Amino acid sequence: MVYRGRWTLLVLSLVVAVLVAPLGLELFGRMADGGFEDPRADSTTAAHWNDDWYGGHAADVVVLYRHPTVKARDPRYKKAVHDSLRALPKEHVRRLATYWTTGSKRMVSEDGRSTYALVTLEGDKQAAYAAIADRLRRVQNLYVEVGGSVPLLKELNDQTAADLARAEAISMPVLLVLLVIVFGSLVAAGLPLLVGLFAVLGALVLLRLLTEVTEVSVFSLNVVTMLGLGLAVDYSLFVLKAFREEIRGGASSEQAVVRTMATAGRTVAYSGLTVATALLGLLLFPQMFLRSIGLGAAAVVLVAMGAALVVLPAVLGILGRRVDALRITPRFGYGRRDGGMWHAVASSVMRRPVLYLVVVAMVLVSLALPFLHVKFGNVDHRVLPAASESRRVAEVVDRGFARNSMAAIDVHVLVERSFTESPAVPGPLGQGHSPISAVTPVLPSDVKPLVDRLRRLSHVTGVDVAGLSQDNGAVRLAVRYDADPMSDAAQELVTSIRDLAPEPNVRRVVVGGPTAAQMDLMASLGATLPWMALVVGSVTGVLLFAAFGSVVLPVKALLMNVLSIGASFGVIVWAFQDGHLASALGFTSTGSIEATVTVLILAVVFGLSMDYELFLLSRVRAEWLRTGDNAAAVAAGLQQTGGVITSAALLLLVVIGAFATAGITIVKLLGVGLFVAIVVDATLVRALLVPATMRLMGGANWWLPGPLRAFHRRVELHERPPARTAPAMRELPAMSRPAAVPSSPGRPAVAPPSPGRPAVAPPSRGRPGPSPSEPAVTVNGRPAVFGVDTDPVPLAAEHEPLPADAGPELVPVKPFRKHPYSAPAKQAPAKGEDGPRWVKVTAGRTRVVRATPDGRGWTWVEVDS
Repeated sequence: MVYRGRWTLLVLSLVVAVLVAPLGLELFGRMADGGFEDPRADSTTAAHWNDDWYGGHAADVVVLYRHPTVKARDPRYKKAVHDSLRALPKEHVRRLATYWTTGSKRMVSEDGRSTYALVTLEGDKQAAYAAIADRLRRVQNLYVEVGGSVPLLKELNDQTAADLARAEAISMPVLLVLLVIVFGSLVAAGLPLLVGLFAVLGALVLLRLLTEVTEVSVFSLNVVTMLGLGLAVDYSLFVLKAFREEIRGGASSEQAVVRTMATAGRTVAYSGLTVATALLGLLLFPQMFLRSIGLGAAAVVLVAMGAALVVLPAVLGILGRRVDALRITPRFGYGRRDGGMWHAVASSVMRRPVLYLVVVAMVLVSLALPFLHVKFGNVDHRVLPAASESRRVAEVVDRGFARNSMAAIDVHVLVERSFTESPAVPGPLGQGHSPISAVTPVLPSDVKPLVDRLRRLSHVTGVDVAGLSQDNGAVRLAVRYDADPMSDAAQELVTSIRDLAPEPNVRRVVVGGPTAAQMDLMASLGATLPWMALVVGSVTGVLLFAAFGSVVLPVKALLMNVLSIGASFGVIVWAFQDGHLASALGFTSTGSIEATVTVLILAVVFGLSMDYELFLLSRVRAEWLRTGDNAAAVAAGLQQTGGVITSAALLLLVVIGAFATAGITIVKLLGVGLFVAIVVDATLVRALLVPATMRLMGGANWWLPGPLRAFHRRVELHERPPARTAPAMRELPAMSRPAAVPSSPGRPAVAPPSPGRPAVAPPSRGRPGPSPSEPAVTVNGRPAVFGVDTDPVPLAAEHEPLPADAGPELVPVKPFRKHPYSAPAKQAPAKGEDGPRWVKVTAGRTRVVRATPDGRGWTWVEVDS
């Protein structure tokens, strides 16, 4: 269907892309900061009460003033600041607070020459800030810097856009060069980039649409774009490789598209569903940061998958053999059938699986060890570069003013109140009746016993009444302390406050602030993470079960992913928490790791690791069904997919590495974590550890209990070979075929099959023979590409010269008893035979010839050598 409607699909895709592009560009400025809190937590409730009950206590803008010699108590200082603030448009400013209006000594620096003003904005905060930003800096004789949550968000938006442009400027040229090296053709190299551009545009549009129904984190843009571009290039690589092989094999454009979609296309679809499933697991978390990235990233993965399965095949159907046009480098890598490096790797792993298992496991455990001392923290101003103005303001306030002057522990006390008179009798309004009875007002004295108890707690330096809400009967207390907000001492203080027995006149105590928010976040993540692991693991396990027909492989795949994730987390702790790469990568180590980013890395790495697992195991299973030999299947699968998985991983690393140069530390941390995970997964895990474990487990890899076999047949999804003569059954030229195979002791001579068709076994008694479009033999009920041949390939002795007209198909080799990584044959060789014989039948292909148990024929199988 894709081939027949290729022009229509391509034109429609281009038209849709042009029409929606302006919508995607509207995303900038519509994203939200924060989103790391649990909406159900007490700390989040306290933050909402700050805004709703106390007249917008949380300031949107912090304006820092400084003079080198004049102190804040000087009247000239006050006049300059207040003149500037009074000039601000009233329609954009809701509230102003300064040292002179509040009398708070905490708003003056320790040296007395700096102070700050708190500005609460009205209406659309971003628009309001844009209207007053320049006026805030117009102060005579004072140095002015502006920070706070709204300026911080603006800088995050600007930095995100700059990081995205820089990442694309770095990655696109490098990707093009690598793709040209891989494919050798400018046309073929440009196709994955075309699909990548579709995915990036889809990411922007999807995130823009999500802003209409939910908040979208400002950090999601880089994450979603990175995944969309990287996976689009990866998926295109697999599809393009399969298509070019079909074309080189003599297939027409239509046949090549159909066969590619039936094989590589099906694997790409499985991979996309698996990665999207892992990312959708983030929807189980209540944090907006995780939910928006999970939803956006899952959607863009499906867009990348759809572009690789619809747009790319349509273009390939149009190009046909011209896909290799504009060739500028010789063919290397693809198209080689001699195995090369991966043949050597496969042979080595199959010979020494225990050694590889032990060494690789030790390396992975060593990489994961730093994670044992991980310390989780929160996101603050330090995610921005050191030159950021908002970051400088926050650091000056933190260092030069009273300790934690803007990070106090919020304690909201709901007080029990009594009626000032007998309850009013309900009745019609306007006839002396009141709908609400008067109650006693809330006073600071109502919470004095609690304040006294709070002041006696360890590390508390002061308790102030920060607000009264008469409508809600609440008092807001600001608890000052002398510890770092993320320290164990601060967390113990929050726990002590929450554990205090309530006073008789207190209905409820709600504790908030940065420390409480971090504690609630960790509790929320810890409670949700097991459910995410259960759901994602179960769904992924079912997908792998349907794909591979085994209950062992899904469990093994999950365990392999845990090793990749553990190694990645260990490197993150070593690089970011311990700060070993701070100078090299240009960030400030906070001594902790942001917890939600760790969960995000977990989901993304799980999906990407399963991506490569699918590509490897799909090829291994195809070889297993073809040969029934586990060791040979694992080796052949690694040999056939090692190159393309390595190339795909390298291309993805280019994209992720470019995003690791971001100025925002969270994106940098995510990029480094994914980079390490992909390197570990594509080299140590998929290339060495997985083959070694599968070699040791043998036939147990494919174990499927009897009760599950019928269910698997109903849900099985696998690469079905197209209806054609199996490509492995290559015939030798007639000139090199013997007239008959001489008899051997215990076996009669057999005549060659008719020219022009491959030899197959005679049909079983009482059952019709295979149709021309079906494989001649099945293994475990599944089609397999091998058969019983009555015309074996003759083994040329070393001293026998080849016929002059034999052509290149027959290559003399010395027969040996068994393949280097083949399991011993279960059937004893017939009399006169010394075991399985192997002979090269074409470049990169080897055929094994075994005598059938009854001595009446020969069994042969062709594999990549």
